[in-house]
Amino acid sequence: MGAQLRLLRRRIKSVKSTAKITRAQELIASSRIVRAQLRMQAAVPYEREITRAVTGVVSNTASVDHPLTVAKERPAKAAVLIVTSDSGFCGGFNANLLREAEALAGLLRSRGVEPVPFVTGRKGVAWHSFRNRAMGGQWTGFSRKPSYSDAKEIAGALIDAFSADDGVDEIHIVSTEFVSMLTQEVVVKRILPLVVEESPEKGGTPLPYFEFEPAAGEVLDKLLPRYVESRIFTALLQSAASEEAARRRAMKSATDNANELIRVFTQQMNQARQAEITQEISEIVGGANALADAAAGKE
Repeated sequence: MGAQLRLLRRRIKSVKSTAKITRAQELIASSRIVRAQLRMQAAVPYEREITRAVTGVVSNTASVDHPLTVAKERPAKAAVLIVTSDSGFCGGFNANLLREAEALAGLLRSRGVEPVPFVTGRKGVAWHSFRNRAMGGQWTGFSRKPSYSDAKEIAGALIDAFSADDGVDEIHIVSTEFVSMLTQEVVVKRILPLVVEESPEKGGTPLPYFEFEPAAGEVLDKLLPRYVESRIFTALLQSAASEEAARRRAMKSATDNANELIRVFTQQMNQARQAEITQEISEIVGGANALADAAAGKE
């Protein structure tokens, strides 16, 4: 009985230590979500305006024949940018993302297109390395706080692969979109070849009108890479906010489970202690009765 009590005390102590860690991780994630949301919101105006600029250029041009906008009739390879996290403790964040990436890879293969993964985040890189899968590119170390230079580096590698003679014919991105503190959705988007809306924006806002000097093609040469960088940067920021929200939810669940375990172990310990006390009382009473019987026999 004493051994069982010592075991339960050790378990309670261990679970309490775990609960402190998960609670601390939950509080850290909560504070980081706010900053991640602010960075995400700060990037919205730039993405919106560069999208309007690209759309305006395309809409004001009679015919657009740019390498980044023309889809090939028979694509052979497609780059898939997979945005994962650098660290764990975020529940099913990476698992859901990688599952969706695998589904996209299967869909591409069914079309006769070979997927080439480009991966950000240590979790995604480790997942592909463990399975001996070749990657077209890998980037780590900035999943929680991505910078525009990170997005620019990734976009440069993807555009180079797209522009090469024997490179990829399509570029897709698989990332997590921040909807709310409780909801994050995995989204799959094709970013190249570029599909640009040529109609006015919602609400009747007219598209900007541009006069080109020397030509619209040269303008697109400058604008389209910035557009791709903006799309990737937005995906990285959305993923950073989603990662912290998923981590906060996972750590809160872990803390709640730890507290429930502590309650159960404490209850078991009290029951064991009560049984031990009852046994001790029974032994004392039995000894007292034996002494009383012995004394009566002598008389």
